[in-house]
Amino acid sequence: MFGNIGWGEFMVLLIAALVVLGPERLPGAVSWVTKSLRQVREYASGARQQLKDELGPDFEDLQKPLSDLNQLRGMTPKAVITKHLLDGDDSILTGNFDSPSTPSTNGTGSSTGPASSRPNMSKPLAPGETPPIDFDAT
Repeated sequence: MFGNIGWGEFMVLLIAALVVLGPERLPGAVSWVTKSLRQVREYASGARQQLKDELGPDFEDLQKPLSDLNQLRGMTPKAVITKHLLDGDDSILTGNFDSPSTPSTNGTGSSTGPASSRPNMSKPLAPGETPPIDFDAT
């Protein structure tokens, strides 16, 4: 609830409350706020429990889309594409086409990167040489 209030803002609020309420009434106001927040939290948990009791197994069906929505809120665009369009396979995005369980090695024990599975793209084409064409991509 107060997750986005930092220590600096909290100190400003405390000083403002001290100035407005004074040192005599500040402890009573703090206790009133804590009691009120505790009571609101109890009402919310009671309403949730009552809804869960009345809906029974349908409550889980109602809660599933909400949890999926909360999960999507925290995802980056790359994670959304990987999960929904690529079914969790991020080898296309990272360029790592080797299977993760069996990495290939080049004889020295170190695994080869994605550049070793494709031709050397860093050297320029020779005069008269045609560039490689990927017919699936065009």
